[in-house]
Amino acid sequence: MNDLDKHNISQRIGTNLGVFWQENRQFFLLLACIVFFKSAIADLSSISGASMLPTLLDGDKVWVNKLAYDVKIPFTEISLTEISDPRRGDVVIIDSKKADKRLVKRIVGIPGDTIYMQNNGLVINGTATDYHVLSRSDNALIILEDLTGKTHQARVSRHFIRRSSRNYGPTIVPQDQFFVLGDNRDNSADSRVYSFIPREEIIGRSSAVVFSLDSMNNYLPRGDRFFANFDNIN
Repeated sequence: MNDLDKHNISQRIGTNLGVFWQENRQFFLLLACIVFFKSAIADLSSISGASMLPTLLDGDKVWVNKLAYDVKIPFTEISLTEISDPRRGDVVIIDSKKADKRLVKRIVGIPGDTIYMQNNGLVINGTATDYHVLSRSDNALIILEDLTGKTHQARVSRHFIRRSSRNYGPTIVPQDQFFVLGDNRDNSADSRVYSFIPREEIIGRSSAVVFSLDSMNNYLPRGDRFFANFDNIN
């Protein structure tokens, strides 16, 4: 192949690429916007397992606000600026290095807090958390937990295996780290297992289910959970 043939082939490839881009640039621009949106602004996260019962069910898809706390460089944990601080009671999605997977848990301890657990009862900075029993079954109690003014439901097993997980601390939450628990207190691997969660591992905050499929019933939709705020689905 002589130099002229090589030049013609290169010219033809360049022309074809130009035509391809002109015909498909809207698609690629849209794709780039979608990727940027999912990486830096908001996304959906799947709930797998029972660690957040009764708030979240296996098969829920929850909305994740990635701008709730920080503006980050897409695809990194590097924060460009802080918007707000995570608060007690927030449900957060965590890219946990220690767990080597994504976690969905509730923040119960913020930097500087002293956390102590006695038989699943939380004591924060020397003040015992308020609890009210909402319902009882043979297997569990559903309780209302008040984290300094923000209430949510939690589940406590009546037939538990790991008694040691009901007692923890006291421990002081370090700067820029958080203590998290699953709402299903006797069936959750959380800060009692993985210790504190660094702020940079928090992907975002979640407050609503977008849609839900029942994995125990042929993945039929749970219509009552579509676009449901966490506060309204218990």
